[in-house]
Amino acid sequence: MKQQPPPTSRRDFIKQTTTFAAASALAGVALPHVHAAENNTLQVALVGCGGRGTDAAGNALSVKGGGTKLVAMADVFQDRLNEKYAALKGRFQDKVDVSEDRRFLGFEAYKHAMDSLKPGDIVILTTPPAFRWVHFTYAIEKGLNVFMEKPVTVDGPGSRRMLKLAEAAKAKNLKVGVGLNSRHARALQQLAERIHDGAIGDIILERGYRMHGPVAYFQSLPKPANISELMYQIQRFHSFIWASGGNYNDFYIHIIDHLSWMKNAWPVKAQALGGRHYRQSPEGITYVDQNFDTYSVEYTYADGTKFFFDGRCMNGCNDNFSSYIHGTKGSAIVSKSGDCGAPSSIFKGQTPTAADRIWTSEVPKGEENWYQNEWNDLMDAIRNDKPYNEVERGVIVSTISSMGRMAAHTGQEITYEDMLNCEHEMAPGLDKITADSPAPVMPDKNGRYPVPRPGIVTNREY
Repeated sequence: MKQQPPPTSRRDFIKQTTTFAAASALAGVALPHVHAAENNTLQVALVGCGGRGTDAAGNALSVKGGGTKLVAMADVFQDRLNEKYAALKGRFQDKVDVSEDRRFLGFEAYKHAMDSLKPGDIVILTTPPAFRWVHFTYAIEKGLNVFMEKPVTVDGPGSRRMLKLAEAAKAKNLKVGVGLNSRHARALQQLAERIHDGAIGDIILERGYRMHGPVAYFQSLPKPANISELMYQIQRFHSFIWASGGNYNDFYIHIIDHLSWMKNAWPVKAQALGGRHYRQSPEGITYVDQNFDTYSVEYTYADGTKFFFDGRCMNGCNDNFSSYIHGTKGSAIVSKSGDCGAPSSIFKGQTPTAADRIWTSEVPKGEENWYQNEWNDLMDAIRNDKPYNEVERGVIVSTISSMGRMAAHTGQEITYEDMLNCEHEMAPGLDKITADSPAPVMPDKNGRYPVPRPGIVTNREY
């Protein structure tokens, strides 16, 4: 099936790429609508018990109006499963009813957790994104509503699968939220409305920055002896491109998403540079992860508008975590600090000074937390049977993130079509993986993993 380019006009953007055909057997028949009655308690299962998954479960149990209960959890690490169960039980008490026989361990645990639910309940998918298509497939089969974390894909084959699964979920009238929380930040919603109405004229330039020291699993030292190669890479998923898209996809996707939203279009190509610099620990041991320390990407929209993104994970350098838009009639701060930090502001000139500021966002009381907003919005759609499927947009922005990453890793100009149709599947067979399976990428004799070599390896990233 020939894939279509990302939508570039406002009309196409809002349609959310609904022209993608569903070639999945799951979407091949008419199926009854599945949603929860207003007064029913919705059961929740958590698949992937890391920090983000635990926070998402907390948001699910804190939705407006209540009526949710956590009944199952799944992970591949026993200590993490135990720790996060204790944390959630201590915080939410009666809203957590996860008996020991509903705390599932291993690569088949996701199935058991979803089997604990009934159609119309909710599963949270917060494992490393390489597994997203596997778990989403089963959720659709079980008739479950879904919340999944970003990014939702890391390579071309995964993106194509997820586009088909998005249509399968629509065919079952399932509600699916994706953790691109900028779309649910009220300050950014207010700004987007004004920009789309012409408050700063035509957009001529966008700028995004995420530059700070190493965080999360950005860096990794050689694998210790007490863990398998596969489990080490899953545990430290930000360090491995197959598992997460690397730090580029995981760290930078929010700014890429919300600046594209402000533009009402998606970038169609990217050129980029980046590199690995100081790659030793304070003890002098070489880090073995696959990430670049710096990325500088020039995205281009179909109308020629440029969007420059700079990312850096290095200590001792100037920190900047923010985003900006320049138009023919003025400019705007989109996120003042962080992925979507309020307030957003509009200025009559190109310099963001107090004297030139003409508008500042005001977030309604009780809606300051965009993580909670996205859950309130999802739950409203479930309980009131409103159309709600964020997967196609999640796939597109994940692919555009990968497009910038691949441009840096290969030294080539990469188009959206190039990335979507790239045949390099970084981790094939994840639907059949077991604890005894080999890791998708293997180290050399020094414990170092393949890294991108721009200009030398140009048709794949490593």
